[in-house]
Amino acid sequence: MGERWDVGIFLFNEVEVLDFAGPFEVFSIASIPDHVDKPFRVHTISQYGDMIKARNGLMIQPEYRFENAPDFDILIIPGGYGAEEIEINNQEVIDWIKLQKDKVKIMASVCTGAFLLAKAGLLNGKRATTHWMDADRLEREFTQLKIIKDIKFIDEGSIITSGGISAGINMSFHIIKRLLGEDVARMAAKRMEYDINI
Repeated sequence: MGERWDVGIFLFNEVEVLDFAGPFEVFSIASIPDHVDKPFRVHTISQYGDMIKARNGLMIQPEYRFENAPDFDILIIPGGYGAEEIEINNQEVIDWIKLQKDKVKIMASVCTGAFLLAKAGLLNGKRATTHWMDADRLEREFTQLKIIKDIKFIDEGSIITSGGISAGINMSFHIIKRLLGEDVARMAAKRMEYDINI
């Protein structure tokens, strides 16, 4: 068996459901032919480990809290109202994201999760994208990044940002392609009956 990657998905109140559930499904379903073990182990984490109330009332129990979370290879920062209006003002969360950047191989945002990366200073000097409805605000509030509109995702190496909601699924397939090749990504997409252009 080749290398395995631990994927962490950060959860918080008022997180957009598909922002985290889409990547969770993509990485969870990925497999390599003739290998029993899956290449990705997917975990959820929140600040305190308490039950999370996502957008529209979906309740989720995170697996870890900040204090007991393992080190991740890939960290997904979803968006939603909770990102751009609540957690962006939570300095403990911003500091945790800064700390994780030095530990993970890939830090990726979905939708307005880009605001949390920007607030942590991780997008300075980089190209980035977010939900089309929030792109102007991101550009206005964080002038040290270059916003790219009307695109599914932007790969800047160790930092990847994606557009709104379902774009996180496209980004997740892109990460799988980068790590394991196009065939593995296409096989996962076929299992999900998801049309991808990679």
